[in-house]
Amino acid sequence: MQTILGATGQIAVELARELNRSFTQELRLVSRRPRKVNDADSLMPADLLDAAQAAKAVEGSSIVYFTAGLPPDTQLWETQFPVMLKNALDATRAAGAKFVYFDNTYMYPQDDRLLTEATEFAPVGRKGRVRAAMATMVLEEMARGEIPVLIGRAPEFYGPDKTQSITNSLVIDKLKAGKTPRVPVRDDTLRTLIWTPDASRALAALGNAPDAFGQTWHLPCDDDRLTYRQFVALAAEVGGRKADYRVLGKWLLTAAALVSPQVRELRELLPRYAQDNLFDSSKFKQRFTAFEVTRYRQGLEHLLAG
Repeated sequence: MQTILGATGQIAVELARELNRSFTQELRLVSRRPRKVNDADSLMPADLLDAAQAAKAVEGSSIVYFTAGLPPDTQLWETQFPVMLKNALDATRAAGAKFVYFDNTYMYPQDDRLLTEATEFAPVGRKGRVRAAMATMVLEEMARGEIPVLIGRAPEFYGPDKTQSITNSLVIDKLKAGKTPRVPVRDDTLRTLIWTPDASRALAALGNAPDAFGQTWHLPCDDDRLTYRQFVALAAEVGGRKADYRVLGKWLLTAAALVSPQVRELRELLPRYAQDNLFDSSKFKQRFTAFEVTRYRQGLEHLLAG
């Protein structure tokens, strides 16, 4: 039995599809209100803030995937995320299962250095500090050695369905609605984006590769990085739309944060958009040589063509 904790987000849904397609049909989907992705899925409602519910949710599992998410609310992140993760780790240890932690890059420095699995944490802002503390908790569990543990880390998403990211909301969703895309801070810095189905397929491959445990892995991205200027131009070409866009300067976003809670929650991410974002996933590609990464044009054709 392989179990997905936080099973209703886009990464979890794609993960359930890939696990069912390539590895096992014995899947348990856990969330407060789980929904089937595959016909054979087993559903278990649970609140990961409750240790007893978390323990019951992973009982009998061989591999546990932590893909739980929360709204972009700093206070929620600080009060709930560490508790959810600790309960999940404790439950997995009690079950004697393997633990796969899906992570983001909030704890990394927000500058133009090449980000590898060895990059030291230097979080900017409260949400970054939460993610750094959570990743450290998982690394400590990994070092303890009582259960096999791995980290799969992804940069900013773009993708289909319920994918949530700045690029989806400001660029792709605007184009699909026939509106002018918005670009945060600058249009000339290189971005590294991951196609959400790729992130999930990679996570499934890692979880089912015994030699992947005890390590951190950057999940695979298209190495032909684009600036937002190039990304919007490609998206417009694919979708048969005008390549117009508007840059939202840092001062404008700062002013908007005064009246918009949603923008306010994104402020600590703004420095990363002023610099090239160079996320290196060569380690994964060297280990999983048959894995086919979705190129930006392929992803945008899926989203915008027709």
